[in-house]
Amino acid sequence: MLIAMVAGEASGDILGAGLIRALRQRYPHARFVGVGGPKMLACGFETITPMERLSVMGFIEPLGRLPELLRLKRDLIKRFSDEKAAVFIGIDSPGFNLRLAQSLHDLGIKTVHYVSPSVWAWGQKRIFKIARAVDLMLTLFPFETAIYQQHGIAVHCVGHPMADRVDPDEDQYQARQQAQQTLGLNVSGAQQVVCLMPGSRHDELARLAPVFLAAALRCLQMRPTLQFVLPCANQTRLEQLNGLLADALAQDPANQHWRDSFKVLDGHSYEAMRAADMVLLASGTATLEAMLLKRPMIVCYKLSAMTWWLASRLVKVPDIALPNLLAGRRLVPEYLQHAVTEQTLSTELLAWLDDSLRRDALYDDFTRIHRSIRLDADQQAAHAVSTLIGQGVTH
Repeated sequence: MLIAMVAGEASGDILGAGLIRALRQRYPHARFVGVGGPKMLACGFETITPMERLSVMGFIEPLGRLPELLRLKRDLIKRFSDEKAAVFIGIDSPGFNLRLAQSLHDLGIKTVHYVSPSVWAWGQKRIFKIARAVDLMLTLFPFETAIYQQHGIAVHCVGHPMADRVDPDEDQYQARQQAQQTLGLNVSGAQQVVCLMPGSRHDELARLAPVFLAAALRCLQMRPTLQFVLPCANQTRLEQLNGLLADALAQDPANQHWRDSFKVLDGHSYEAMRAADMVLLASGTATLEAMLLKRPMIVCYKLSAMTWWLASRLVKVPDIALPNLLAGRRLVPEYLQHAVTEQTLSTELLAWLDDSLRRDALYDDFTRIHRSIRLDADQQAAHAVSTLIGQGVTH
């Protein structure tokens, strides 16, 4: 049996790996083929191109890569069709995966989309395309299922795998101390740590990292004991971020003595957030992880000018950060586009760091949300997929 899968970014790679492991319990002889990252590859997945080739965001940016993406789509359709895939599972990356799903669905291959596109945020016309392309939608969050039920699309909320892996009752003080020791942070007494996560994509990092670093340097001028940790998604992003940090420090000769206040990490995003008192980060999956770790956060979102112009006319919700969406109200601050400035972010950071009661007040809200999405996602997703395939467990 061939199970076809396509993941386009690091968060999809994590979901894909968990799903592969759960599906192997039901189909031990299945082959998993398509596009995936290192975690999926470690599960025996066969990828036909590096996953990062699909990691492009926005409305305008993919146009420059269109010929390459169209070739990849044709290659995948031929491979999955020739080898008679039992099912295609597109993991996030809806711009590519829903188009691929439509073509495969038309060929009679059953299709699943794992992670709901933000149809509730961007208007609902996309729901009709989804209805034509997808046999089953797997959502991560309970609030996402209603729109699919309203349009007669099979949907199953599986919860989020991150919520399964994190203990909602973990002692946060001990967790922070342990993570600081693991990362080798020289933190003592009342010294505070801030985790900076400006994104995992090249363009995202290029837009947000300079502002984050400038805000951090501004904070250091007023709070010299602060420590900043900056985890990177991979070696390429590590080199990019080190270059941006060097540029930020070079803006003023007086900045050079702050170099030891920054620790750039290759990976270790989980430990970096656990070690932190506050997290300043790009909107996305990392905001969910920060929430599960009970870390107060400031969320930022910045797109290219043209993409922002389009997005600002399409978005239908007042908040974009996952903790705010899950709570149904503004729990954590979020800053978009032109509001992302070094002065604004540094002022907000210091205000939160000075207000322990405000930080502690988030704990109960974050814990309640955590429990609501802790549903054993990998097994839930595998069960839903195997029910769609309609074949029993093979040995």
